[in-house]
Amino acid sequence: MRWFEVTVFAAEDSQDIIANYLHELGAGGVSIEESWTPDKPRDTSYGQWYDKPLNDIPAGYAYIKGYFSEDTDANGVAAELERLLPGLPEFGFDAGQFRISVAEVDEEDWAHAWKKYFKPIAVTDRLTIKPTWEEYEARPGELIIELDPGMAFGTGTHPTTALCLRTLEGAISGGETVIDVGTGSGILAIGAIRLGAERVLAVDLDPVAVTSAEQNAALNGLEGAIEVRKSDLLGVLRSAEREETRESGSVRPPVDIVVANILAEIILLFVSDVMDVLKPGGIYIASGIYKNKEADVEAALLAAGFEIVDRVRQDDWIAFVAGKPKGDAE
Repeated sequence: MRWFEVTVFAAEDSQDIIANYLHELGAGGVSIEESWTPDKPRDTSYGQWYDKPLNDIPAGYAYIKGYFSEDTDANGVAAELERLLPGLPEFGFDAGQFRISVAEVDEEDWAHAWKKYFKPIAVTDRLTIKPTWEEYEARPGELIIELDPGMAFGTGTHPTTALCLRTLEGAISGGETVIDVGTGSGILAIGAIRLGAERVLAVDLDPVAVTSAEQNAALNGLEGAIEVRKSDLLGVLRSAEREETRESGSVRPPVDIVVANILAEIILLFVSDVMDVLKPGGIYIASGIYKNKEADVEAALLAAGFEIVDRVRQDDWIAFVAGKPKGDAE
């Protein structure tokens, strides 16, 4: 099968919102290649190692590539991006001197070639993400997340995903119920169970992500502990209000923890919904927040009645740990 590859060359700081635009325009998958130069630091705090070679991408820029089925009007997608990207400063981003191009590629050229760069990575002292195609011998007590993300977002190498896993490790003591909003590959849902949560409801509006999360839950033998649903948080709330019948053991609000690794603009839309699905004393972990949106997200959390418990940083990304007051009635 052949696909259209729509490539955006743009400032690195805008890569996530551009990736989101590509998904919204119908991309079946998105890849990002950042500049790697000798003076660019690489995080090795948890023993990470890198197989990705240096490249000639200018410092501060990245290639964001969206892959579209052969029946897509790829030139129309490019034209829409040309219209959208100049407006990014309105949202606190800047694509810089961007360029957009369109090419045709074979599926094999993009769906699997990236795998040679995805190696086992320790994201905490206990949690390690292992691609299914890599051999790896776990240390005693090491918690392994088997992963084949396919076309879904979430390998653990991006700071926002790593931040979520690290904050989950501190939030889970054992037996919790969790909702993972925008689950992508299912990596956070799997990590939550590995860390001791009892059950996770993983939701995503992208059918590709739903399939990927289901497959990865099965790869880890966790089909019985992780329920994957095509939905958003509002859909979960509406199902609960209708007292929708599901099989025994299904996760129903209120829950102990909600985790969301998505764009700050989306996080701002459902802060009050998170409050509604959490138990008193429950924890909300919100990641995917670039530094220019930190104040906005903090203000929204406080306005909704949350208490800021912690905030964790990596590079220019922030994850908030917010608590629902224990005195709130269920």
